[in-house]
Amino acid sequence: MRAAGAAEVAIKVFSHYYRLLESGQQGAIREDDIDPVGELPHLDNLDPDADARRAALAETVVIKLNGGLGTSMGVTGPKSALPVKDGLSFLDIIARQILATRRAYDVELPLVLMNSFRTKDESLAVLREYSDLPVDGIPLDFMQNMEPKLLADDLTPAEWPDDPELAWCPPGHGDLYTALVASGTLDVLRERGFKHAFISNADNLGATPDGRIAAWMAEHDVPFGMEVCRRTRSDRKGGHVAVRKSDGRLILRDSAQVHADDAKHFQDVSRHKTFNTNNLWIDLDRLADLMAGHDGVLGLPIIVNHKTVDPADSDSPQVIQLETAMGTAIETFEGSQAVVVDRSRFKPVKTTNDLLVLRSDVYDLDESGDLTTRHEGDEPYVDLDPEYYKILADFEARFPAGAPSLLLADRLEVRGDVAFGKDVVIIGEVELDVPAGERRQIEDGTELRG
Repeated sequence: MRAAGAAEVAIKVFSHYYRLLESGQQGAIREDDIDPVGELPHLDNLDPDADARRAALAETVVIKLNGGLGTSMGVTGPKSALPVKDGLSFLDIIARQILATRRAYDVELPLVLMNSFRTKDESLAVLREYSDLPVDGIPLDFMQNMEPKLLADDLTPAEWPDDPELAWCPPGHGDLYTALVASGTLDVLRERGFKHAFISNADNLGATPDGRIAAWMAEHDVPFGMEVCRRTRSDRKGGHVAVRKSDGRLILRDSAQVHADDAKHFQDVSRHKTFNTNNLWIDLDRLADLMAGHDGVLGLPIIVNHKTVDPADSDSPQVIQLETAMGTAIETFEGSQAVVVDRSRFKPVKTTNDLLVLRSDVYDLDESGDLTTRHEGDEPYVDLDPEYYKILADFEARFPAGAPSLLLADRLEVRGDVAFGKDVVIIGEVELDVPAGERRQIEDGTELRG
């Protein structure tokens, strides 16, 4: 890591987790050690006045996690540069959201990306189209750290001469805190008088800076705030908040931290009722104090991720990636809080299923980058055959005229190879099943009902 130019604080953090791994820790959180969380405040019940919202947003910076590639969709560049709505990329929409919030509240509200070396150049090129976006003295981005993948059999650094970059990996998004310090960005923001950071994933277009939460953080001196949503059956594998019995602190338990014997409890949405949206609000001074007091090691729970050194080659050597999740810092900040928000603040795009819904008429995008919907109830459930739709190029080839209308749809499931014409309408619950080796064309203007 030192030879590759890694920051000393990043080496310290990696060394900490390496020692935990050597000692046999796997990061499991047992059900017997936690209680379900009780009642939490809801965003709709937070109603500070306009002056309090403006004052809080004036001291807020927006940080977007932007290290991800679109590899799961067969894309090599930054996921955030993909066109997702009306020809605009995630980054285009984020820039519009930031600029609109600035106008509405008359605040600076800097946008800062946490990039990887594979996303930096293309992402900053997109943002250069918005000349009024940079804030003087505030960097538009900082870089996440990298660490070696470890061979599973002896915990030595992996090597992969065919593509040396594949021997390295990011340390999970919990690296955010280390990277803020290592890059000097945390010091710059505090020197400029910024008190809070709103942090979210770049692929979640519902994560806009909300003045109500910013004012709530400031009024109640909340060091760490997490936005959570009510869990449904479709969220049963998502990380949930709970209360640790030993000290009464809120914690986050992700799926990778669940012991096999506790899986049924983890997925019980009537027991653990909320999940983490990864929309976080953090007091920057408290973060600086914690990092300094722990010599740069926050001590987030370890996540041991088992992979192959080449994700595309299942026969390549088995490796371990040591990771942390940024939401698990909820247990590190004394006095952390969680607030319940509506699904409108959680619109991630992880697959082409999500992308189809976002591109459809379920959502409208206004000039301010806000997504609104006329669809009644939960958004329609879409499940496209991964053999034909997982890769973006294959997906787009089967929707050459754009997404079908899903405004009146409840469910669309496609098994087999189906291409959709222009102005196709899906109503209610629709299943399409085409035998292997055949292709079906849905003609222009077709209405598929029930």
